[in-house]
Amino acid sequence: MIAQVLSELGPWSWWIVGLVFLGLEILVPGVFLLWIGLAAIVVGALSFLLWGADLWSWQLQMLVFAVLSLVFAVVGRRITAANARSDQPMLNRRVEGLVGRTATLEEPIRDGKGRVRLDDTTWIVQGPEMPAGARVRIVMAQAGCLTVEPAT
Repeated sequence: MIAQVLSELGPWSWWIVGLVFLGLEILVPGVFLLWIGLAAIVVGALSFLLWGADLWSWQLQMLVFAVLSLVFAVVGRRITAANARSDQPMLNRRVEGLVGRTATLEEPIRDGKGRVRLDDTTWIVQGPEMPAGARVRIVMAQAGCLTVEPAT
């Protein structure tokens, strides 16, 4: 069946498959189908050059497609990973982004627990005994609780 479809459509079959994968990438973004679609288009371009050759069987075309898909996926992942730097690396890890900030205690730390206000949120803090109004520096954040020490 594959051989029949390939022989009827010729090199255009690979272009159609590639465009379908690129269209699916638009509908279901994830950057993975992009590389498979590009591999199919490259096999289509090679098919235009080699269509009449005896060695360009459908089995070889499928093998070239599989290898190119893997190569493009690996190279594409490296390219996108290298460009995935963010100017706000703690954007989705809000609590961890608080480490190093200083604040003023709203409630004194008694028995190891107190409260501090940062931006628009009140946080539970733990640390040494300190009065309300003392300046503290956040040294660790874990499970929504901040560990503080006196700010210098």
